[in-house]
Amino acid sequence: MAQKETLVVLDFGSQYTQFFARLSRELGVYSVILPYDAPTEKIKAHEPLGIVLSGGPNSVFDKDAPQLNQDVLAFGVPILGVCYGQQLLAQYFGGKVEPARIREYGRATIKLIQPSKLIPKKADGSVVWMSHGTHVSKVPDKFTVTAMSGETIAAFEKAAEKIFGVQFHLEVAHTEYGRQMLENFLAICGFKRNWQPASLIDTEVKAIRELVGDGNVICALSGGVDSSVAATIVDRAVGKQQTCIFVDTGLLRKNEYEEVLDMYKNLGLNIKPVRAAERFYAKLKGVADPEKKRKIIGAEFIAIFEEEARKVKNAKFLVQGTLYPDHVESVSTKGGPSATIKSHHNVGGLPEKMGLKLIEPLRELFKDEVRAIGKELGLPEKIYNRQPFPGPGLAVRVVGEISKEKIHILQEADAIVREEIEKYPEIRKDLFQYFAVLLPVKSVGVMGDGRTYEYACVVKAFHSRDVMTADWARLPYDLLATISSRIVNEVRGINRVAYEITTKPPATIEWE
Repeated sequence: MAQKETLVVLDFGSQYTQFFARLSRELGVYSVILPYDAPTEKIKAHEPLGIVLSGGPNSVFDKDAPQLNQDVLAFGVPILGVCYGQQLLAQYFGGKVEPARIREYGRATIKLIQPSKLIPKKADGSVVWMSHGTHVSKVPDKFTVTAMSGETIAAFEKAAEKIFGVQFHLEVAHTEYGRQMLENFLAICGFKRNWQPASLIDTEVKAIRELVGDGNVICALSGGVDSSVAATIVDRAVGKQQTCIFVDTGLLRKNEYEEVLDMYKNLGLNIKPVRAAERFYAKLKGVADPEKKRKIIGAEFIAIFEEEARKVKNAKFLVQGTLYPDHVESVSTKGGPSATIKSHHNVGGLPEKMGLKLIEPLRELFKDEVRAIGKELGLPEKIYNRQPFPGPGLAVRVVGEISKEKIHILQEADAIVREEIEKYPEIRKDLFQYFAVLLPVKSVGVMGDGRTYEYACVVKAFHSRDVMTADWARLPYDLLATISSRIVNEVRGINRVAYEITTKPPATIEWE
């Protein structure tokens, strides 16, 4: 997708790199993340109006520390270096970087020293987010120190050449005026700020139609927003040339198979449903290790998909709902952007023997952008605002060994959690996810004057903007009481309910 106005973010391995892309897009500027050592030609091809040098886990003194591609300084566009990026700029232009006497991790306060094109006056005395053990101790000649944090040079700039460096992470929400600072930088770059995710639709439809020609397309539908939006875009391009395969793994939420099929029928998609629950239960029997469960589920899904794909004549293409973070998180700075966070089953496609070419209409988008496109496409809200659901389904919410009985117990408990929370739209709208987890723990209880020995379940509800961080939701006690009462009374097999109050990090969203 060619963009005339692009912000290029060069990734040096920071865990916050994606925040730049997300925030700039929220501000109406299309952005791409490229590895720090991307070829100059590749950077140029995006015709950037501005370049950001991200933070990173290294010290500039490390033997194999990522280095600055000096060619980017010759592009003649504004440059913003953040944390490690700031130190690289200082080092390149002749400044001095040293180990900090006092390291800064977490919240800090900045004091403005000089007027800044980047930092607004109202940010004087404001909170910023720091994460560094080295710092710039002397700025290069003709650079101006604009802000300090104790002994740390928090910001410097060479306004005439539009080069800026900040030690703190302006891209995270903890930096009070970070959004304003990025807005100021985008203004310095000359962005018109008129990019919207919906502009992708026509571009992708045209490109897909030209690519597919008279071939046929298969798509693995999960019932989630990503695959649904991807399938709908492809349907606009080639219609019945696309066959969507929807597999019932037995690990879906209560009544999800039937509900999803009903939703898809109304969209006019060409659907091939496949019942395969018993196959998955058989493969998962006796397996408790989380990674083994994931691999088994992935392998069995591919086996079923291969079987069904062979039934589609002249199938040449595979549609995936792969998102931008999937690509970014699946490679490291030594082979691509960002430190490797997790592997993704949908990055890389299916086995080569299938001979299918990938179509990924959402490959350059974040989750919130996909939802916006889903709304623009006319999808019902229950699809485009559907809760994210993990690929392995409830298998990662039944901790330990999987069984048909345990899945059934969890389905019933999870349905109650969702039913009760969705009675309160004002609460629901602020939640990213809410669900139940079944623990491999049994405890003694009393019901009807009789002793019980049944499973414990955990209810989880949380807020998140970026999925990389999350905070537990302060649900009303009365709501939690209702959920707990209904679960222990209505779900055979559970006699104890707990509520999770752990943030991410240190916890993760899913339990496995």
